[in-house]
Amino acid sequence: MSHTAGVVGGSGFTGGELLRLLADHPEFEVAQATSRSYTNRSVGTVHPNLRDLDLRFSDPEDLESVDVLFAATPHGVSMERIDAFRDAADTVVDLSADFRLDDEAPYDEYYDGHDRPELLADAEYALPELNRENLPGADLIAAGGCNATATLIALYPLFEQGVVEDPTTVVDVKVGSSEGGAGGGQASAHAERSGVVRPYAPTGHRHEAEIEQFLGTGVNFTVHAVDMIRGAAATCHLIPEELPSKGDLWKALRGAYGDEPFVRFVAGSGAVYRYPEPKAVAGTNHVELGFEIDEDNGRVVLFSAIDNMMKGSAGQAVHAANVALGFEETAGLDFRGLHPVGAP
Repeated sequence: MSHTAGVVGGSGFTGGELLRLLADHPEFEVAQATSRSYTNRSVGTVHPNLRDLDLRFSDPEDLESVDVLFAATPHGVSMERIDAFRDAADTVVDLSADFRLDDEAPYDEYYDGHDRPELLADAEYALPELNRENLPGADLIAAGGCNATATLIALYPLFEQGVVEDPTTVVDVKVGSSEGGAGGGQASAHAERSGVVRPYAPTGHRHEAEIEQFLGTGVNFTVHAVDMIRGAAATCHLIPEELPSKGDLWKALRGAYGDEPFVRFVAGSGAVYRYPEPKAVAGTNHVELGFEIDEDNGRVVLFSAIDNMMKGSAGQAVHAANVALGFEETAGLDFRGLHPVGAP
């Protein structure tokens, strides 16, 4: 039996990806997509790849009753409207930052505070590779940030299993322009974005809070905007007290992710695609992982690549919903990607 789904904020980039995934999902029927700017316009007006979808945007104040509501709204909207969302749906999957963190204090530091801190304990982090056991039956699910997702999948097994002890950790993430959303402003305009490698969050990026929440320690975190549309690539430098062996690293990563349907290992072969890169996973829910050991400098370098719109957003949300509702985990997410392909 199909479950009905609604998408709040369906005219944005993430909303469009959600609609694309849900429209072809074997367990979901898309019942509603909302947009203030495009109310009564067809979904295909905004998302040309969905022109065959017989659906019009409705006003976000007029929510229909659905089984699952996906909220693809800017930060601050979901915490303000969470009661209406939960009244409209049995399960709410929020793709903003509003319910990602466990307590109120980081919201005071990294955001503008939190209006509904009493609900933070109700939410489950959507990344199944890290939080699968807590997702079945969850009715408030918070999708992780794309930069945090790329970073955590690379680092978490090493910290959780004690493969590295008290390391100095430096993370540099390169991201595509779609991270800024459909209303990304002047900095995301093609004339400004083309050809750049621009540090836009040298320190204090909001996703640090998620990373530190799972790792239990601070990281030195910087994000660069680069000339691509889709993708996030994290390069993580670890300088531990004692350098682990290559076998230790493979044991940790394969032990954590060997059975994961969306994790692929890239081992640094002599081919063109020697290490993880976003182009290889564009349009998919996969994450690629790889590493090198710098013995001369006592350093481990891990690489992680995702499509920020998929594994870092809509794909992660659908994957988590699949787990929460007891569906096949890969349902609606089995696209393998394309090669060759233009800039992701």
